[in-house]
Amino acid sequence: MNIIDVIEKEQIKKALPQFSVGDQVDVSLKIIEGDKERIQVFSGVVIARNGGGFKETFTVRRIVQGEGVERVFPIHSPQITDIKVIKSGKVRRAKLYYMRERTAKGTRLQEKYVKEETRTAGVASSEEQK
Repeated sequence: MNIIDVIEKEQIKKALPQFSVGDQVDVSLKIIEGDKERIQVFSGVVIARNGGGFKETFTVRRIVQGEGVERVFPIHSPQITDIKVIKSGKVRRAKLYYMRERTAKGTRLQEKYVKEETRTAGVASSEEQK
């Protein structure tokens, strides 16, 4: 292993949620302003995932005051404190760049069907942790 591989291995985050293109996510970012720190949440739909390993990125799109806003996040960035999956979208494409031309109801995605047993198992395990 060379030095770059060693440094990348140290920086890789282990506990990342499973999310894919079409999912609605909340990305919590650590913002440093002067000597103060705060958490800012960017919510939207994942329209692309690029790269692999340490250099992997994902693009999140949302509408703010009638304008589309896209932001590209490195998955293993130290500024990202948390990624929460709100809904899983049912899509048949790896990149959802066609969403840029769509407006209003055209941007809605069907929700992915999840078995009831899986949902309750996830809820039960999270309740046990509390």
